[in-house]
Amino acid sequence: MKKLILILLAIFPYFAVQAQDVLLKRNGEEIQVKVQEITLDAVKYKRYDNLEGPIISIAKRDVFMIKYENGTKEVFEQTAPAATPHPTATARQRWQEYDQQNLKLSGPRIGFTVLSAKYRDEIQEEFDTNVNSFMTQFGWQFETRVFTLENGTSGLFEFVPLIGGLEQGKFLPSLSALVGLRGAKGLEFGVGPNISLGGAGLVLAAGTNFQSQGVNFPVNFAFAPSKDGGRFSMLFGFNSRKY
Repeated sequence: MKKLILILLAIFPYFAVQAQDVLLKRNGEEIQVKVQEITLDAVKYKRYDNLEGPIISIAKRDVFMIKYENGTKEVFEQTAPAATPHPTATARQRWQEYDQQNLKLSGPRIGFTVLSAKYRDEIQEEFDTNVNSFMTQFGWQFETRVFTLENGTSGLFEFVPLIGGLEQGKFLPSLSALVGLRGAKGLEFGVGPNISLGGAGLVLAAGTNFQSQGVNFPVNFAFAPSKDGGRFSMLFGFNSRKY
């Protein structure tokens, strides 16, 4: 039970860092904020790094776009005189760079895990329960694209909570956080920490990513080694861009 509580506590910081709005000014400056109110001529917000601080007001004409914490966007029309022909060019370019580098994807994952005999025996002994070596996995993938190079190679951070053993009437949670690379043709690999009922360790993953009509279909193999042989997993799923 203590390990399950640690896993659940580990999930909370990930969601906490997502709960922020991004305000993009027309001069290209971006600010992480918590929007309080939008009036006819002003946007009122608190800085995300000082939520207990004062409410700040900025003229709406100086704001190009707000991206809210739920992924939705609000673009503000330019009301300045026509003397400045392209007042939002810098802001649009800055937002495109931000949007490309901070692309977020999410979607379900389903697959299976095979436990080594010693790893299975350790779990059975520690939790006094029978567990089959083969078990299903259900979960969710959260992905953030950190950067994209000109050749199409992307740097990724993936956060994958899973629940295994439901077909056996068991609740066996695991949590993986991976840092990796994806090539222009979809081949990817990553490595990172993993927490499960068997303890903490590393997980190594590799796979590919197919695309069709804006939807990604990842297929991944993962191996979590341990002194007892570890476990091997194969996961399928789909995800789409979070707007």
